[in-house]
Amino acid sequence: MLMNRIVVALGGNALGKNLTEQFEAVKLTARALADLIEDGNEVIITHGNGPQVGKIDAAMNALLLEDPTEEKTSLSMCVAMSQAYIGYDIQNALRKELTRRGLYKPVVTIITQVEVSNDDPAMRRPTKPIGKFMTQQQAQRLSEQYGYAIAEDAGRGWRRVVASPMPQYIIEIDAIRAASQEGSVVICCGGGGIPVRRKGEFLKGCAAVIDKDFCSALLAENLNADVLLILTAVDRVKINYRTPDEKSLDSMTLSEVDRYVGEGQFSAGSMLPKVQAAARFVSGGKGRKAVIAALSDAGEAAKGNAGTVITA
Repeated sequence: MLMNRIVVALGGNALGKNLTEQFEAVKLTARALADLIEDGNEVIITHGNGPQVGKIDAAMNALLLEDPTEEKTSLSMCVAMSQAYIGYDIQNALRKELTRRGLYKPVVTIITQVEVSNDDPAMRRPTKPIGKFMTQQQAQRLSEQYGYAIAEDAGRGWRRVVASPMPQYIIEIDAIRAASQEGSVVICCGGGGIPVRRKGEFLKGCAAVIDKDFCSALLAENLNADVLLILTAVDRVKINYRTPDEKSLDSMTLSEVDRYVGEGQFSAGSMLPKVQAAARFVSGGKGRKAVIAALSDAGEAAKGNAGTVITA
């Protein structure tokens, strides 16, 4: 019997930081996902891609630094590559785990494009660093030859920076919905989706990185999910983090989310987008809940017995 439709957003700890780590990490991730499926839930999976897309982009930039005549690989293409190889590892690990439990479920990765707005202010203010550190001379060369935005990163060197716009529309949403309703476990919207903008009737990739938690919230809303489950490296959301007054939260209402965000309780590069994405999903319909929890607590978190539960 179907219990809940759950969109599961996997954080970086579910994937590791390189190919070897990822291969091992997804085995544990597959167990947590299989627990949810075995309990009768309809599961749709999203994931981050920070280390992976950074490595792909760095490899492509290394070719450009070696040979200026080499053709540039767009960032949107790098995101597509990361979606495919991360999805490949997750779907194989999950299929193996389900088979081991005597469960048959097709598992499929859908390469997903996500539309962003030309008018999003973030498109004019690239701030998201990606790829490896470079010398100022190397960064300047890529900037002059290929138009990359570059910035010095906390005294550690220079990096490429890109925009991080809000997701507006998931292009493949009908395919995702159809595959899920037919019984497949769908992996989609990897890394927040491949960022695209409309050019007349067509779509064109752009140099941006979409936050995967905001995209996961949009996906959950589009699918009319019951639960948005954001799995990360911590067991609960915390306030007064790393102070003597640190407190773990079992639950938050939307008004409490607003208060804590206003107090600056959450880091912009870490917990803040998770909390804001969770609140956005919950505020969009009655009976919805979002949970931010550790990967190891996925099964209990989906039932509301672990992690931080956000409700209206």
